[in-house]
Amino acid sequence: MLKIALCVKQVPDTTDIKWSENNTIQREGVESIINPYDVYAAEFALNLKEALKDAEITVFTMGPPQASDMLKQLISIGCDKGVLITDRKFAGADTYATGLTISSAIKKEMPDFDLIICGQFAVDGDTAQTGPCIANFLKIPQVTYVEKFEKSDFNSIELYRQMEDGIEKVKVKFPALICVLQDFFEPRRPLINGIKFASKQEIKICTMEDIGLTPEVCGLKGSPTYVSKAFRNQTKHNAQKYELPVEESVKILNEKISECKNSQKGEQNA
Repeated sequence: MLKIALCVKQVPDTTDIKWSENNTIQREGVESIINPYDVYAAEFALNLKEALKDAEITVFTMGPPQASDMLKQLISIGCDKGVLITDRKFAGADTYATGLTISSAIKKEMPDFDLIICGQFAVDGDTAQTGPCIANFLKIPQVTYVEKFEKSDFNSIELYRQMEDGIEKVKVKFPALICVLQDFFEPRRPLINGIKFASKQEIKICTMEDIGLTPEVCGLKGSPTYVSKAFRNQTKHNAQKYELPVEESVKILNEKISECKNSQKGEQNA
């Protein structure tokens, strides 16, 4: 059996972001969604499970207690187990402290894992550092910017990854970690049997003591970086807003296009 650890994150809805006194994003009591890139990572894991016919997916997430609902949602579409890494001492963690915490939980709850799958980015941070940090702490190879897999067995997987100048095909042996980019697909929806199955599953809770860490290496205390200032960007521009019938809007647009063409002709003649 191939044992897959799927790492996902619950992120605040971008329309409802609140900041803590330490300039970190407040997560408790805020409306949250599954990080979009992690939706693709979940689909990648489920497709791999279906291809091999013999695989088990355990979903790991670090967050407040409310994140257990997200884990059950993923179990309802085909994942097998859920592990919630939660403790107030984890609050304010940067990518380094988060990578240490998640890797410690994986070592504790799933020491015989074969493959760890993460989303390439998180929309609330966009650093693309947590996955590589997990691989570093576990001392395993990593493949980032993965688009899809070609084939896999129980010892290795062949992947296509996006590069600046093209697509690279790589083969990596297990254990390993991969970070997945977004793909073009319609995310699967839970069926009634999946919802029933998920409702009966117990989510494993891991606290700081459970995974053998201390306050000095967790959360804000264990983070070598910090946010000095946080603010919501305010766009300022002097664009004109037209509320006109379609015919009038088309006329104005054609006039603007004609002005641009005449300007270009004048520059060429000069």
